Amino acid sequence: MRGVPIMIGYALKESLRRRVFLVVLVLTACFLGLYALGTSEAFQVVEEQNDFTGVDDRELTGATMFGLSMFATLFLGAVLAAFLTLSTVRGDAERGLLQPLVVRPIGRAVLLVGRFLAAAAVCAVYVALVYTAALLITWGIGDWTPDRIVGPAVQLAAATTVIAALSLLGSIFLSATANGIAVFMVFGAGLVSGLLGQIGEALDSETLMNVAETASWILPFEALYQDGLNAITADSRGFTELALSLGPFGGAQAAGPFLWPWTLVYLALVGAAAIAAFGRKDL
Repeated sequence: MRGVPIMIGYALKESLRRRVFLVVLVLTACFLGLYALGTSEAFQVVEEQNDFTGVDDRELTGATMFGLSMFATLFLGAVLAAFLTLSTVRGDAERGLLQPLVVRPIGRAVLLVGRFLAAAAVCAVYVALVYTAALLITWGIGDWTPDRIVGPAVQLAAATTVIAALSLLGSIFLSATANGIAVFMVFGAGLVSGLLGQIGEALDSETLMNVAETASWILPFEALYQDGLNAITADSRGFTELALSLGPFGGAQAAGPFLWPWTLVYLALVGAAAIAAFGRKDL
């Protein structure tokens, strides 16, 4: 595995050459600008209204807006994860870039591990920075901070790591375009399953709730996201807690103690499947 650092450096240089980071930087700047504007308007409306419901309007507004920022951060992190990995195997092989890299002493397993670690590290740093920027915007404008700060950021970073692993696995079988489409369809399926769980809870439908729970374990990035959402209002009580549970981010659910062990096992399984499939692939 001495070639892993070499592959990490190669992956980062290749992403710079393809201007991946430039695209993500532009998208991030647009999001943070719109988020600051929306947050300012939301808190201004709250300040102008009188509250007679017993609900902490400032907490409700802050949690809702910050929940929105977490969704956007996860989405942007998923875009970055996909861009960094979608052409790792088949895409680069079709352009003739892969074959010189997989000969010894680099090898196929080292290539996959190096590309995965590079993508995971970049996505983790990126998500942490965007999360922190949104937190500072919310705090500066609305004087509100989440009940848990570090945990949700770590969970968002782990969620993008799972997406990167799935994209890396898909790159072995699919072309870059097809893999990109597949990754975002899987990402959308995970989010839809969370919405199904929310609908099922509102309708008291055990079937929908079971479907959502199963999907969240099949696609653990969704469970990580839901648990992170739940953590930002972990200390809310009374009517405020009820209002948050009925809000647009009511799909937030505490995942329990098995989420992190399962995430690690899931990454190991996806990695093992990728290495095995790449080892049998004819380049």
